[in-house]
Amino acid sequence: MSNSLVLVINSGSSSLKFALIDTVNGEATLSGLGECFGLPEAVVSWKVNGEKHEYKLDGLEHHHQQAIDRIVDLVDELGLKEDIVAVGHRVVQGGNLFDHTVKIDEKVIADIESLSDLAPLHNPAHVIGMRAASKAFPTLSQYAIFDTAFHQTMPEKAYTYAISQEVSKEYNIRRYGFHGTSHYFVTREAAKVVNKPVDASSFISVHLGNGASVCVVKNGESIDTSMGFTPLAGLMMGTRCGDIDPSVLEYLLKKGWTKERLEKELVTNSGFLGVSGFTSDCRGIIEAMEDENHPHYHGAKLAFELFTYRVAKYIASYMVALDELDGIIFTGGIGENAMPIRSEILRLMKIFGYQEDVEGNAAARFGAQGIITKPNTPLAMVIPTNEEWVIAKESMALLHA
Repeated sequence: MSNSLVLVINSGSSSLKFALIDTVNGEATLSGLGECFGLPEAVVSWKVNGEKHEYKLDGLEHHHQQAIDRIVDLVDELGLKEDIVAVGHRVVQGGNLFDHTVKIDEKVIADIESLSDLAPLHNPAHVIGMRAASKAFPTLSQYAIFDTAFHQTMPEKAYTYAISQEVSKEYNIRRYGFHGTSHYFVTREAAKVVNKPVDASSFISVHLGNGASVCVVKNGESIDTSMGFTPLAGLMMGTRCGDIDPSVLEYLLKKGWTKERLEKELVTNSGFLGVSGFTSDCRGIIEAMEDENHPHYHGAKLAFELFTYRVAKYIASYMVALDELDGIIFTGGIGENAMPIRSEILRLMKIFGYQEDVEGNAAARFGAQGIITKPNTPLAMVIPTNEEWVIAKESMALLHA
């Protein structure tokens, strides 16, 4: 094994995803997940040669450090430790402070912590992961890659809210956008499909998963995106409501709701789960709506229709930001695998000339890339995302800069 491996870490408040990425080909030599941190059932699980392994963490504290220590032991056992050259950390919120990947030091950590009000569930957890990884890999350079950085190229008219500019500036209220590494990756791959330079091509990237967002990429740069000040805005998602009239929030507060109840409703009880009444999983939604005898048939059908309608509306509205459109890209867990979702979105966009290639759409699943529209009609394609590869390559590039 060559010295081309980067350990990619996505540290959450109660979980930690990790992958050992070969920066030459983007393949994950090892990947796994630590979950249920802070609970008695906290574990780290991973796969080696198709076999799943699990390691139980001790006690109720320091689970991030325990998880990373177990990763250190694991890569040592597999004889891979000497091949790791850097550690790359996914960071959700970089605010206005970061528009590119940076090497982590105490100043960077302090800046990331200072943005915690904008991402209270994410940024503090990222810092915990950074400190744990620095302790476990003291000789390796650590890098921070920001979800928001790709969207720092948005023009003022796209990121500004129509509120008092004094308030906007005092509290840094603006649209930041997220899923930046995913939109960045798939638009680069899409440029290869249409055989054009990235800086001379334009795409609408549709990342659909438990979190979902649409992004307009013109000449390789983000110029608009559906998520806003937080990842709650924009599309309907697994458990998030997406766009909503702010007066609804005021109304519920007047009805006696607490801020905590309101936040839980919008973030964890809405989206697919709230509308369907039984699941946040797109697969469960599709299965239920295809069975009229299912107890949640009507809720599932409404959730499906609402989700696809909103996605199609965003795609259509974002066409005004472009002089030309080289293609629509579907990616993310739902975007890559849910053929009925893609089919319905294309059907809703028939006024623009989109015609589904049924066979192509059926084939573009489970990691397969493909074109899903008929020849001589506007182009739509599926491109599997690889955010970990972006994080690994960005880390490697800065390491050798």
